[in-house]
Amino acid sequence: MNRRTDPVKAATEGELRLMDPAVRSSRTEVVRLLDPEFTEVGASGRRYTYAEMVAELHDHPGGSAGGPLYEPSRITGVLLGPGLVHLTYETVFDGHRALRSSLWRRRDEETGWRMYYHQATPVPPDAGR
Repeated sequence: MNRRTDPVKAATEGELRLMDPAVRSSRTEVVRLLDPEFTEVGASGRRYTYAEMVAELHDHPGGSAGGPLYEPSRITGVLLGPGLVHLTYETVFDGHRALRSSLWRRRDEETGWRMYYHQATPVPPDAGR
């Protein structure tokens, strides 16, 4: 299957792109990858809207090419239904672990796959893998 026919692969590629500092610092790329109805509950517990994330993502951790980068692992995904993919994975960022979950949806061929929802749950330092 290619990227156009494999929804989990397309969502995973989008997820990884959103961890790239060059993408995080590009309003154009962020708008292209986030659904207009996007919401997030960050590892901090703060809730973000689409407008907030488009305006602020470049200032969030991982937005600087010279700074720490997200290290994702164990990415898995499942197609929940036509146009809806659920991804789960773990990240390490600057020594801090988080479990992450996101929903990607595709409304039409033109806009492609976009992140609709994201949640990060911090993992305590003493927790096992």
